[in-house]
Amino acid sequence: MTVRNRILVLLSAVAVLAAVAAGAVLHASARAERRDRTQAGGPAVTPGPVTLTARGRLVFRNMAWGPHRDELTAVPASAPAGARTASGVKCLRFYAAAGTGVCLQAVHGAVSDTYRALILDARLKETARYDVPGIPSRARVSPSGRFAAWTAFVGGDSYAGTNFSTRAAIVDTRTGRLIPSLEEFGIVKDGRRYRAADVNFWGVTFAADDRTFYATMATKGKTYLVRGDLGARTVTTVRTNVECPSLSPDGTRIAFKKRVAGLPADAPWRLYVLDLRTLRETPLAESRSVDDQAVWQDSRTLVYALPGDYGADLYTVPADGTGRPHRISTAAVSPAYLG
Repeated sequence: MTVRNRILVLLSAVAVLAAVAAGAVLHASARAERRDRTQAGGPAVTPGPVTLTARGRLVFRNMAWGPHRDELTAVPASAPAGARTASGVKCLRFYAAAGTGVCLQAVHGAVSDTYRALILDARLKETARYDVPGIPSRARVSPSGRFAAWTAFVGGDSYAGTNFSTRAAIVDTRTGRLIPSLEEFGIVKDGRRYRAADVNFWGVTFAADDRTFYATMATKGKTYLVRGDLGARTVTTVRTNVECPSLSPDGTRIAFKKRVAGLPADAPWRLYVLDLRTLRETPLAESRSVDDQAVWQDSRTLVYALPGDYGADLYTVPADGTGRPHRISTAAVSPAYLG
């Protein structure tokens, strides 16, 4: 091949790559524009007041395409697929209890995004703000509203593999005192003090006493349910192979996702409930892999997100292993039941 022909081939390849890149940019731009338009057949969403003290309401991040995408929206808890009231407040992850909310947001920059956690009052007004060192993944508020917690990926962006790093923080919403990482706490593993450089925490859930919490700890390729003590600043291992725990309203059970042998590497989990008194596990009727920190709708029912056409849909399943899953709302994630 002559030098001239080589140059022509090179120029042709560059032109093709440029066309592909331009097409990708145009496609992404068109998709972003479509997201700003309400999709046919989607849920009705209208702006209006949303408060965190309205009993019998369900608040979640709206993922339906349209002008209110990513905003916190409210519906009657008895009609989760009904018309949504949009608050104007955008969150990637959200949770609320006792009139206090935590909202994890992205701040879009010219080069890259940064993230922050907002503490919200009952009218969704910001009362405090904290930097989040990575991509937000989990959020919780204690039953009294006094403590809020969040988890972020500081390395990697998925729990499915092993090559990731997380940071779990807890803040006292009354005093503003921040625990930036649970890695500051002393660890008791199998009855002995434990230290390791590879420890990660995620998925905090609070008990009603404003002292006890549960979370996932990972180290040496294993995950553990840990019980934390905010006063003593310690965590103690309870059981292996427990991720994203969620404490039941009566404080006796933990809903969690468990890695099950033989499942695909990118979808390895099944939902279980652990009785904290007997440590007996109950597999739930959901047969799909759930990568979420489930929410207790009440003492009998769990709510969780699975991928949907517009990001995620919400499902329920009985907490005793009976029944079957039921989709309750489309284009929704990060639910919180008020009252």
